[in-house]
Amino acid sequence: HVQLVESGGGSVQAGGSLRLSCAASGNTYTSSCMGWFRQAPGKEREAVAAIYSGGGRIYYGDSVKGRFTLSKDNAKKTVYLQMDSVKSEDTAMYYCAARPRMNCSLSYLQLDWYNYWGQGTQVTVS
Repeated sequence: HVQLVESGGGSVQAGGSLRLSCAASGNTYTSSCMGWFRQAPGKEREAVAAIYSGGGRIYYGDSVKGRFTLSKDNAKKTVYLQMDSVKSEDTAMYYCAARPRMNCSLSYLQLDWYNYWGQGTQVTVS
């Protein structure tokens, strides 16, 4: 049974911090590209960041570079999105996605490249 479960969302003031988690089960995590996306009301879902569970380059979207940090804990099969210096425009539903048996590349930007998605966690910045 493959599952991605996001957590850590909530309300935060502008300039504050929040850490999102994505816990994977089954074979979703091993040798997988794990991505974070977000979707604000009325907008398209956009890529935020991606990391390969086996290590290597971490990808960040231009709008979050320097403010968000993606990390992983392989023992827990969990990836973390540390959100610092948040802005009102970071308000969105955040989704975790996985592409098993594939390293990350610029394909991380493409929604249909991923095989599995979580249900999302809401982040509201005021």
